[in-house]
Amino acid sequence: MYVILNAAMSVDGKISTKNNDSSISSKMDLIRVHKLRSSVDGIMVGISTVLMDNPILSVRFPTRSTKNPTRIIIDSNARIPLDSNIIRSSKKIQTIIATTHHASPRKIKQIQNKAAQVIVTGNRKVNIKKLFQILEKMSFKKILVEGGGEINWSVLKLGIINELIVTISPVVVGGRDAKTLVEGVGFENISNGIKLKLSNTIIQNKNEIVLFYKLR
Repeated sequence: MYVILNAAMSVDGKISTKNNDSSISSKMDLIRVHKLRSSVDGIMVGISTVLMDNPILSVRFPTRSTKNPTRIIIDSNARIPLDSNIIRSSKKIQTIIATTHHASPRKIKQIQNKAAQVIVTGNRKVNIKKLFQILEKMSFKKILVEGGGEINWSVLKLGIINELIVTISPVVVGGRDAKTLVEGVGFENISNGIKLKLSNTIIQNKNEIVLFYKLR
């Protein structure tokens, strides 16, 4: 399985403002992202992204392929609203909700009744490593992670990511409560950090840079 982490951030490393405004990407970058989406089997996000943005996670811009990848939502407590765009479109676009044994059985049943598949792994937090093993057994070959800082930390720390793509938008956001590209516990020493190898760079709109890194 090949796993790509894609994100857009400000020059100072923020993926959203303190008020959760995450509209950082330019139209040109959104076209790039949707083309990337059309090339993968699944898109993975955390429940926080769903609750804040209520995305549909489909392929919206014209591409060579019109197929929509499977949406995979990390939702430890099955908090996803039944009227969210993800659930409401689950009959048309394959949807997987990854949750835990701690989640409400009643809510899990309600999600399944809306045509979404539920994968239960972990006790109070979704076991990300086990989830990827299950997805691989389900014949997923290429997954795009569009997570927030916590999900990004989890997949990077576990060594699951093969490629990291980061768009740097020419804007400074600031704010100690604004969300950053990678959060979680973090490493205590720089020497322990995850090492990256720059494989390509693209300049968009004269001032916007897309960096491509290989991890393994």
